[in-house]
Amino acid sequence: MGLTPLEFSECYLDSPSFREKIKAQEAELDKTNRFIKELYKDGKNLINATKQLGMAQRKFAQCLGEFQFEYIGDAKTDDEKCIDESLQEFSMFLKNLEEQRELMMRNITETLMKPLEKFRKEQLGNVRAERKKYEKETEKYYSSLEKLLNLSAKKKEPQLQEADSQVELMRQHFQEESLEYVCKLQEIQERKKFECVEPMLAFFQTVFTFYHQGYELAKDFDHYKTELQINIQNTRSRFEGTRSEVHELMKRIKDTPQEYRQTSPISFEGYLYVQEKRPPPFGSSWVKRYCTFVKEQKILHMVTFDHRSGGKIGETESVTLKSCVRKTTDMLDRRFCLELDITDRPGTVLTVQALSEDDHKLWMHAMGGKEPIGCYLGRTLSKERGIDAQLDDVGLSFVKNSITAIETRGINDQGLYRVGGVSSKVQKLLSLMIDEKSNEVDLSASEDWDVKTITSALKLYLRSLPEPLMTYGLYKEFINPAKGGSPESRIQAIHHLVHKLPERNRLVLGLLMKHLANVAAHSKQNLMTVANLGVVFGPTLMRPQEETVAAIMDLKFQNIVVEILIEHHKKIFTDSPELSPLSPAGPVLSAPTRQSKKVSRQNRPLAVYNPQVLDIQNATGDGSALTADETSMGSNESVSSQSSSASTSELEKADHPLLTASLSSGCNSRTPQASFSASGASGDSLTAATTAGADKEKQEQSVTNRKAKAVYPCEAEHETELSFQVGAIFSHVTPSREPGWLEGELEGKRGLIPENYVEML
Repeated sequence: MGLTPLEFSECYLDSPSFREKIKAQEAELDKTNRFIKELYKDGKNLINATKQLGMAQRKFAQCLGEFQFEYIGDAKTDDEKCIDESLQEFSMFLKNLEEQRELMMRNITETLMKPLEKFRKEQLGNVRAERKKYEKETEKYYSSLEKLLNLSAKKKEPQLQEADSQVELMRQHFQEESLEYVCKLQEIQERKKFECVEPMLAFFQTVFTFYHQGYELAKDFDHYKTELQINIQNTRSRFEGTRSEVHELMKRIKDTPQEYRQTSPISFEGYLYVQEKRPPPFGSSWVKRYCTFVKEQKILHMVTFDHRSGGKIGETESVTLKSCVRKTTDMLDRRFCLELDITDRPGTVLTVQALSEDDHKLWMHAMGGKEPIGCYLGRTLSKERGIDAQLDDVGLSFVKNSITAIETRGINDQGLYRVGGVSSKVQKLLSLMIDEKSNEVDLSASEDWDVKTITSALKLYLRSLPEPLMTYGLYKEFINPAKGGSPESRIQAIHHLVHKLPERNRLVLGLLMKHLANVAAHSKQNLMTVANLGVVFGPTLMRPQEETVAAIMDLKFQNIVVEILIEHHKKIFTDSPELSPLSPAGPVLSAPTRQSKKVSRQNRPLAVYNPQVLDIQNATGDGSALTADETSMGSNESVSSQSSSASTSELEKADHPLLTASLSSGCNSRTPQASFSASGASGDSLTAATTAGADKEKQEQSVTNRKAKAVYPCEAEHETELSFQVGAIFSHVTPSREPGWLEGELEGKRGLIPENYVEML
């Protein structure tokens, strides 16, 4: 289990467990800071002591291998797992390089040392400063609160009101500081992964540059390097989306903090000052305790906790409540007091003091006192959208109309679905289209509405539905497969869940996924890959009922679910779960895995990587930018069969042949899961392609000198393979010595073809 997410609502309770969570995150950042310091010191040794390079490399490798990133939430994405394991991969490589004494280490200061030190000083240093500020505000607020609560109730009302106002202002300032600090803590926990790993990739590029055999070693390591780049880019993209959602949630909580206070029909909790009587002549003292009242059992749990003593937690005491009576100032010279009659202590009355008048009323209500509740603090889940969007015939007509218009007029528009339209025009279009009298407007022929307005209106319609398209009830079930399991099990689980959706929801979702697959097929022009579309539509199609930081951390898994739906929409929406070839009983034919030239894990060289080469941006209309690497990289999460669409011409201009080669993903990395029922006539040929034993000789005769047609696109991973698009015609097709492969000619070049990527003509 990783670090527990810090909920913003807990900033208002400031419970002991909340402080323990903060301490755990602070300890993790301290560990990261020490790790970077150690790494920096070891890097200096590599620069200043070439003769001691072997020893320095072993120490450096050990430092990398022993460190592991912690994560927030209950699961990691595949990208995060690869990033976490990357340090161990780097460590293994460095141990292998220790023999190469001739290796010249240059430019380490620029490629590794400065970025890490900058991250440590600017990011981790900033968190440390915020930590001191937070501790100072804690001390200041609770000191003032105690002074206020010790103030005599007999003082003049203006004095009391002034004192209340001052403490209220300090409380608001303290809680705002707490919100900012919590947000910063979680942001840096997410940021550190790619901020630490990226300079290390750059460092290894420097190593290869000055290593005589570096080029050959790096070429063999291209596959891992490419995947790690995709992992980092996906993690960064999800981080940006998560950060914006967290900031939005924090802003809403700042505006209406009472609506987000954690209340429960089962229990109520918060701080109370408990009067502890002492033997004469010492009188009594008031001790601050964090109290939890369990309503059904009427048990009050009290734990001593002092923020100013380093956050020490004392022993827990539990009492059973018989009755609760408000204690007036005539009887006790303190405000906000309650008198509790304790069942398990006959004749004992416990006097407690709440923190404010509102808090006093809440405790009275929770404990069954006579004081009425002046306001309702339950959170209203319904949101005023101003648009009556429903999943009815009118809505279905709007979805179909929009999809037709987008595919007719703007399927190749750069940043499709990411570039937003003008808000007023989007609202006007959606209002017009969901009006039954005017929903028959033909958007595909109308010049009054541009494509980005239509895409924005479609997204707004889906977000404005009373319930997400993939429903609240199935949200957790859809998320769970994305958190683990094999690619095949993920597809199978999501396929089953889709068929549990209401019929209208499944129909609209199927139309949308078919459309998004078409958009992704034009990603070389519109720059919208499957991964990018997942980022856009993940939060639109599925969301939890309750908005919390923990829920926002699941955004990355929402994206993965949508990616799977896009890539496998034909199987998921066409077949029923009982007849699906994705089910365990149904046969699945996957593309052949070619045995490529690879070194062992211990001898595998590390990738050459320069993050600056990937910083190629295409400006969009609303001020946002799509980088070339962002648009080119699909996700490893959903077994992507979509080809990467990086602009090779731009990469060639950067004069980095190793990087350019690494960004081409081969046939093996994007294998389509073609089933026996995938494509009518091709099913027979696919079946024939897998026949073994006695049928092998007959099969070889049948394909000799024949033609074949590509049914899936493929990009060559090796020089001996052919790259091709869907519909390509191969001539002189013959069997290959490699199982699962054919040989054929395309545009005058002869090479290898994956057998189940084609159908024989």
